[in-house]
Parts: sequence; C-alpha cells; structure tokens
Amino acid sequence: MRSRHHDIADDLRQQVTDGSFLPSERLPSETALADRYKVSTVTLRKALAVLQREGLVEKIHGKGNFVRRPHRKIVYVGGWGTLDPWTAAEPDSRVTIRSTALQAQAHLATLLKVPTGSLVVEFTCLSREGESPRGLARVYMPHDLVPPGALDNASTYKEAATRAAFLGPPPAAAQETVSARHPTQDEASALRIGITSVVLSVIRIATNSTGRVVEAALLAFPGDRVDAYFTTDPVIDERQNKG
Repeated sequence: MRSRHHDIADDLRQQVTDGSFLPSERLPSETALADRYKVSTVTLRKALAVLQREGLVEKIHGKGNFVRRPHRKIVYVGGWGTLDPWTAAEPDSRVTIRSTALQAQAHLATLLKVPTGSLVVEFTCLSREGESPRGLARVYMPHDLVPPGALDNASTYKEAATRAAFLGPPPAAAQETVSARHPTQDEASALRIGITSVVLSVIRIATNSTGRVVEAALLAFPGDRVDAYFTTDPVIDERQNKG
C-alpha cells in the first residue's frame, strides 16, 4: 500500500512544477501543511524530505522550507584549478572568507609536507549563488608564505577565492586528486545538502620551482551542480621520436 507521505510529496511536487509555488518562495509552515493534509507533522516531514532529496525544496534552519531556484552548473577547470570565467563572473555570486592561524596536525602536515605542529594559515571560502551555497574551499598555506596583513584582511584574496584559484603566486606545478564521496558533517551544513548527498571533492597540492608545497586546497562542490573538465597533453612514444 502506498504511503501517505508519498501522496503528499506528489501533490506538493505538482504545485512546484506548475508554478503554484514559485522559486525561492517559502512554503507554508510544517504545522499548516500538516493541518491541510490532515496528517501528523512526522508524516508531513517525510513528504518534505522526499522533495529535499530531489532538490526541489530546501530547508533553511530557523526559516522554513523554500522552493529551490534552478541552479546554474558550476564548471571547474582542472589543471590550474579555477572556475571558468563565465561561472566566476556571475553577478549574483559572492564569497565569504574566514582566516585563522593553526598548527598542522597529522593529515594536514602530510599534505603540506611540514613537521606536525608547524604553524599554517587556513582560509575557509564559501561561495554562494544568491543565498544558495555552491562551493566550499579550505585552503592552507605555510605561515611564512602568507603576505603580511592577510590575516587581518582576508578580502585581499576575494577574487582568487571566488574563482577557486590559487591564493598565492602562480605555482610551478599542481597536482589534483578528484573523487566523488559523501560530504562531511561540516560540508553538508555549509553547503546545505544532505549527509547522504554526493560532493565532487578536489584535493589540490601546489608546489614551487624548488618542490616546496606552497598551498594545499580542499575543495567540495555539490555533485548535482558541477561539471569538471581536465585537459591532458598527448603521450608521445619516445621510440617514435628516435625513429
């Protein structure tokens, strides 16, 4: 027998798709909707959870449930780790940056190739399209490579952070590890997605001409909103060159 919450989800979905509820519009309260459908709030929340998993409805803590606006795709261009100019230049896009100095523990020390306990700087960059988060970046740099004043005024990195580009000078080389995985609790909260959703994860390690790691970036994008492109040079068989 079909569950009541699926019938409610179907009815609400129809109202979203036919325009009865407009993008970014707040739905009636859960109590009001439960009264309308003559069900408990538990059943009503199950119905809303169906629409949240489908990406039609977004629940914002303390504000209610909203119809999600259709998201433009984010395009991540690998190799030099930037968002394409069209994505980065969206007039409705903005980024917030928080910086802090901390001691590198095991995993971070390994990424930066520094002794455990070394002083590093973390830049946490959250980009949004309107009110909807679209990407989270945690960028780490050895403390001695961070320009003076950067900790007092992280806005100096706004342009680079908006493009998910390198915060420091262009490196000599960059290595990126890309994977699809479930978000951490912090990522799910920041990106407003479910813990069972999928994110595109990019771990980018940048080195200078001497081989020193100058930056480690941990990037996470909602998996349903991002395309990643990578261009590689063709492999040339040395035997052909000798011939």
